[in-house]
Amino acid sequence: MNRFRLAETPIDADAEKRALAAGAAGACVCFEGWVRNANDGRDVRRLDYQAFESLALSEGERILAVATERFGLCAASAVHRTGSLEIGELAVWVGVSAGHRDAAFAACRWVIDEIKQHVPIWKNEHYTDGESGWLHP
Repeated sequence: MNRFRLAETPIDADAEKRALAAGAAGACVCFEGWVRNANDGRDVRRLDYQAFESLALSEGERILAVATERFGLCAASAVHRTGSLEIGELAVWVGVSAGHRDAAFAACRWVIDEIKQHVPIWKNEHYTDGESGWLHP
């Protein structure tokens, strides 16, 4: 099972992880990206994420398909939030299951790096000084 999706509501990491279970899986590796209160020396108040939805979904699915083949995964899934997020909220979740831990670790790292590089999602950081700025996550 591979699935990439965008979510406007909080991500249920436990449910996402349970969906990766497979009889052939001996390892599961998950990555959680949280909204932090500082970036590049500036105090952050909150984030707003926007995505080019159709392209984000197709590119996310492509990344998961490539990872599954390249690393021999049992399953791969990723969810990225959109909308307004507060400090501490889960912004992105990636999980993979594989027969062995080495493949799972490598695949999870590869998937999040590819998502950050190729999926059209942008974040607007809102700072405590009242300014804001758009960044590519």
